[in-house]
Amino acid sequence: MMESTIHPLSKVFLQLGPISIKWYGVLIGMGVIIGLWMAVREGKRLGIREEIFMDLILYAVPIGIICARIYYVLFNLDFYTKYPSEIPKIWHGGLAIHGGLIGGTITGIIYARKKGLSFWKLADIVAPSILVGQMLGRWGNFMNQEAYGGVVSRSFLESLHLPNWIINQMYINGAYHHPTFLYESMWSLLGIIVLLSLRKVNIRRGELFLTYLIWYSIGRYFIEGLRTDSLMLTSTIRMAQFISILIIMASIIILIYRRVTGLSNKRYLDA
Repeated sequence: MMESTIHPLSKVFLQLGPISIKWYGVLIGMGVIIGLWMAVREGKRLGIREEIFMDLILYAVPIGIICARIYYVLFNLDFYTKYPSEIPKIWHGGLAIHGGLIGGTITGIIYARKKGLSFWKLADIVAPSILVGQMLGRWGNFMNQEAYGGVVSRSFLESLHLPNWIINQMYINGAYHHPTFLYESMWSLLGIIVLLSLRKVNIRRGELFLTYLIWYSIGRYFIEGLRTDSLMLTSTIRMAQFISILIIMASIIILIYRRVTGLSNKRYLDA
């Protein structure tokens, strides 16, 4: 196929007159809906009312999105100070998962305290749901042709046995690129399988969520090294890799501390 004839997939899912519904928003919405369904279903099995998760998502999702956007904007100030009107336009892309994770976690802690519930129990239940949202969100990046990696050959992409519509979408600015969105999406899918399997062994309370943090951060650290659009902490240090290392270290310390002090004596399936 001649590269000059390759056209990117449309970013628009549905056009309603002057209103454009973008694939980016649709896929994030799908992630929220599927994740909520999973959490409600598991919550019922563990004796937690459906309304708990319905109310939680009303707070956590918008706050998480706002924090994800703030995080992204803060590390792209050169652009957004020149074009401040672009700041609220999240449909153009630019949501940092780490920012959303920080905002969502803080919201969950406050919400659990207000409701007199265990944060760790809620976090364990929603951990696979978070990965579902991240997995589908990366396909939104794919439709926007963002979050891609360095330059590769078409033959390399073909060696991955990818369909042409993915290979063609990776032709950006005159070159083919690593489909890092796909790498992270597949890593998230494998993580979902791991977390759902850990539920069956009645893991200690809190350790499912901590496993999610460690799992995601390991994948993100290595995949981030392939990307060309990383948010930078310094001229040589990628912010996502730095944060991933901190999350891995903090999660391991918290896991050990909770075991040593007996805070994790309760199990996932305990009432």
